[in-house]
Amino acid sequence: MPAGIQALSSSREEAGRLARRLGLPLYVIDTHAFPDGEIRVTIGAAAATTILFASLDRPNDKLIALLFAAEALRRSGCRRIVLVAPYLCYMRQDAAFRDGEAISQRAIGRMLANTVDRIVTVDAHLHRTAAIGDVFPGIRADNLSAMPAIAAVLRTAPYDRSTVVVGPDAESAGWVGELAGLLGLAHQVARKSRRGDRSVEIEFSDRAALRGRPMLLADDIVSSGGTLITCAEALRHAGAASIEAVITHALYPPELRGAFARAGIHSLRSCCSVPHPTNAFPLDGLFADALADELGHRQESRP
Repeated sequence: MPAGIQALSSSREEAGRLARRLGLPLYVIDTHAFPDGEIRVTIGAAAATTILFASLDRPNDKLIALLFAAEALRRSGCRRIVLVAPYLCYMRQDAAFRDGEAISQRAIGRMLANTVDRIVTVDAHLHRTAAIGDVFPGIRADNLSAMPAIAAVLRTAPYDRSTVVVGPDAESAGWVGELAGLLGLAHQVARKSRRGDRSVEIEFSDRAALRGRPMLLADDIVSSGGTLITCAEALRHAGAASIEAVITHALYPPELRGAFARAGIHSLRSCCSVPHPTNAFPLDGLFADALADELGHRQESRP
């Protein structure tokens, strides 16, 4: 078998969508937990090129499962493993801020680079790291933008042309500008000052340009929700007519929806990168385009 997809069970739905689009067989990896917490991993029939599909939210057990799956795939004759991780874990910690602190990005980067031949992810949460390739030495790594997938869905419904696409901080400038360009809308990026893990302050340089206009708030990751809530409150105080939000990775508990509504967000939708009630933007088209070359891949494999 030249190519196939093997997925962790938590990513079954998205992996199935990609398998159907690419016309590839899908096997859901079986994981059995022993009473002491150790796990047993069983893969399906190995293909020469295997797409290993796993979104790495709540990552610790999943990383071990991927390590075991890769071992079984190599031993079963797989020559090339491509990890598709819609959400890529442990990218935030790219420096040691206190004595003795581990740099998780470096440790996970080396581990995965020694396990697979290529990594494909979406909107990896990089801070001081210039490019995703710097995280994974010696292998190809692709950090796809979710904005085309989001824009494709948004364009299917009538849109108020006076809408402003808003980013909560300087880190969001790239994807906010991209989304605004794809939709033909104006955009503005806020200045964010962080006072702790759950406390931020948001300011806009041109509040007058926001008054009376609908807002489309865009961000990459929402976990505690603090930045999104603070930004929405700042937009409401600036006179925004309405606020909706689109995000790539929804890591927050669904119970936060009430807090978002109280902040003025009337709609919040996320990409299908992490299973969540807000999922609205499929990513299989992005992955299919990125993986097109793998279906006929004959690159020299690892020993």
